[in-house]
Amino acid sequence: MEQWTTNRKHTRAWLLYDWANSAYATTVLAAVLPIFYSSVAAATLHPETAASYLGYTHAAGMLCVALLSPLLGAVSDLAGNKGRFLFGFSLLGILATMLFSTIGRGDWLLASALLVLSTIGFAGSNAFYDALLPDMVPSGQRERVSAQGYAYGYVGGGIMLALNLVMIQQPHWFGLADTLAGTRLAFITVGIWWLVFAIPIFRVSGAFGKPALYRSVHSAPSALEGKRIRELLRPGMRNVMNGFRTLPRYPQLARLLISFWFFNDGINRIILMATVYGTAIGIGMTDLLVALLITQFIGFPSTLLFGKLGTVYGAKRPLLVSLAVYLLIVALGYFMTAAWQFYVLASMVGLVQGGSQSLARALFSDLIPAARTGEYFGLINVTGKFASIFGPFLFGLVGQLTGSVRLGILSLVLFFIVGIAMLCTVNVETGRRQAVESTPPVKEK
Repeated sequence: MEQWTTNRKHTRAWLLYDWANSAYATTVLAAVLPIFYSSVAAATLHPETAASYLGYTHAAGMLCVALLSPLLGAVSDLAGNKGRFLFGFSLLGILATMLFSTIGRGDWLLASALLVLSTIGFAGSNAFYDALLPDMVPSGQRERVSAQGYAYGYVGGGIMLALNLVMIQQPHWFGLADTLAGTRLAFITVGIWWLVFAIPIFRVSGAFGKPALYRSVHSAPSALEGKRIRELLRPGMRNVMNGFRTLPRYPQLARLLISFWFFNDGINRIILMATVYGTAIGIGMTDLLVALLITQFIGFPSTLLFGKLGTVYGAKRPLLVSLAVYLLIVALGYFMTAAWQFYVLASMVGLVQGGSQSLARALFSDLIPAARTGEYFGLINVTGKFASIFGPFLFGLVGQLTGSVRLGILSLVLFFIVGIAMLCTVNVETGRRQAVESTPPVKEK
């Protein structure tokens, strides 16, 4: 058994990071940047070309993250300091986000380069942020804390998005000349928000010195702690390859990973395709943005509720419930015709989005060996990114072959059905036992 408890100061610092970087997810990825890219950065290109370039840019950024994450995760395990990597990736994302404010008309190449860098920073920092959860929260409490993290993210991201939309819609309230000036200021404020609220986790995770985290008694100190990063690359690469080779030793973790590939791809497609789908069937942009805010603020209490359910019933059962709701969302989305229906679906997404993702994170943290969290969360990240190719591909292929965007969204049912079926085969207790038994105990000093 793990003979340790959470430290409230460290837990609050961990929660605040979700509050901090969710501003990037809501303002930059979901709401402002797609419009800014097409209307300003790629204004000299044909609209369809601009949309294609934006899609290619997202893919390039995710590919970079996919290739880097397992290696850097393994290195962070060996170094015994995930905080330095969290800080480095966060700083990259923050700086790239703020530099969006310098983009002028026709600067699509610069915008694409900055989007790749900010994507690497955002997704890369999240991999190390997730890997810190089992370092500071014991098994049995991770469902609750993980859910609180997503809940903090919904509120923080929602507040920042609301403020940014006011900046853009009412620039004169802030002494700005026009909407474009408000958009540029929005990018700067997102970067500042991200940096300020990330400082607590930087401090306790060891970004500026020795980590102050409570670690599991099953997590043995590495003999390579304190080495320079370049001295850890070769053993880190060996750990990456070892992670792929040893995954069959943890069959419950492997089953969860396969399930995650499918249902997470379905969730991400709903998040990223919602605006495109809504526009295609005639939903106005104002209605789409209002729906996004509805999702953010409903997500806060519902994610906390799922965290409590996970603490009482374990992560698996409420996760299955949330995925069943997603099946219903996709089915209802096929018949959607009016803005009010889009609001209803946005509310339903808000009910389960944070809960499903936080419970999946907590479940992974229980099934991963304690001494290899960075390595395996990196492995989850890379395989998840590669798996995410199939969702948009199927969405586009079905839509192209049938000429119906509705059938394209309905095709996502397949991802949730397969994900639910695989998740039902996961034996959580067996997986926990396998993770504990494979981790060497800490040596007495």
